[in-house]
Amino acid sequence: MPQHKIISDTISQLSIAKLASRKLAKSSNIDRNKALDLISNELLESKNFILTENQKDIEHGRKNNLSNALLDRLLLNEKRISAMAESITKVMNQPDPLGKIIKSWKHPKGMDIKQISVPLGVVCVIYEARPNVTTDAISLCIKSGNAIVLRGSHHAIFSNSAIVNVIHRALEKYVRGYSGMPLLGADVVQYISDKNRDETIKILQAEEYVDLVIPRGGEELKEFVLKHSKIPVIGAGGGTCHLYIDESAAEKIAVDIAVNAKTQRPGVCNAIETILIHKNIAPDVLPRLEKALLDKQVQVFGCERTTKIVKSAKPATEDDWYKEYLDLKVAVKVVDSLEEAINHINKYGTKHSESIVTANKENAKKFQEEVDAACVYVNSSTRFTDGEEFGFGSEIGISTQKLHARGPIALEQLVTYKYLITGEGQVRS
Repeated sequence: MPQHKIISDTISQLSIAKLASRKLAKSSNIDRNKALDLISNELLESKNFILTENQKDIEHGRKNNLSNALLDRLLLNEKRISAMAESITKVMNQPDPLGKIIKSWKHPKGMDIKQISVPLGVVCVIYEARPNVTTDAISLCIKSGNAIVLRGSHHAIFSNSAIVNVIHRALEKYVRGYSGMPLLGADVVQYISDKNRDETIKILQAEEYVDLVIPRGGEELKEFVLKHSKIPVIGAGGGTCHLYIDESAAEKIAVDIAVNAKTQRPGVCNAIETILIHKNIAPDVLPRLEKALLDKQVQVFGCERTTKIVKSAKPATEDDWYKEYLDLKVAVKVVDSLEEAINHINKYGTKHSESIVTANKENAKKFQEEVDAACVYVNSSTRFTDGEEFGFGSEIGISTQKLHARGPIALEQLVTYKYLITGEGQVRS
């Protein structure tokens, strides 16, 4: 497959992205949609190339003893590539986020004032071993008129490089088929392939080129970015997510949700890592929960009261309450009250996704009001915290902070606004 020209100097790539972003900001929704349609089609046509490169990452991961859950995050297959292409199409079909008049009014001196949505400029996404983030981030940035700089994990370097190469090829097709002056080309997507961590710091210090940084990965990555960045950051950090089983919970619903939230894809950020259970229901529910978890090969780490009931459980340490296992492991704690469960979540959680199973409406209301997290569920799996599940088409990550964006980072979170003021010679007195 033809390779897009790779520029090795990071600052040069950032400079190119900045120039490309200014052109891209002037593009029409029709132009951006055409480019996304070409990318989606090229992805499907190039699936064999992508799968071959992905297999290199899988083999490398096995040699480096990556867990099965992390290998699952890394793995691509025909079904997942089809889903990636479909996700791009869903983003394409979302309403144009740019040029929307958010508010308009007349100044007392007669000027017209409009507040309109505009792109951020250049968005840098630093992410760990999930190749589908590459297509999600690129499609969302192009649709929202932003150039993108990608800094992926070394675990997925073959997969990410292959996907970016395919996307560059599609964008070059777009340029060749464009009759006028193209505002959108391969320069809008920059992939930093250098594995040196100093290159990441170089990006984080380049405030003259990059307008926003989004780290997508664990808390260690998020803390590293926050420590070094001179650029605004939306923290798509890790997910130490909890499920609280209230004393009024229906046993079957509680077990089904717990198993789904832990095992459906254990290596993702919206999988639960801790189960809290009320003391009054623990003797009845924990044995059934233990069997269901063991059937899925889940290792339980329990508090002292849990280990008396769940004989297969290993004693939990203080560190276990903080852990994002990203694996078939879960911490379990018996609590005395809803209040204790809420306090535990607010202390040990990462403000991502939390859920309660309960038949008590007042307890559900209290849980949703007092738990500090981006997404708070009642009688539902935390696995639904996802841009596509929320109807956004896709997402770059889940923001666990409160300013600018919280929850799924999709199109609306990738635009800002400016004021347009039109007068007829007015001066301020």
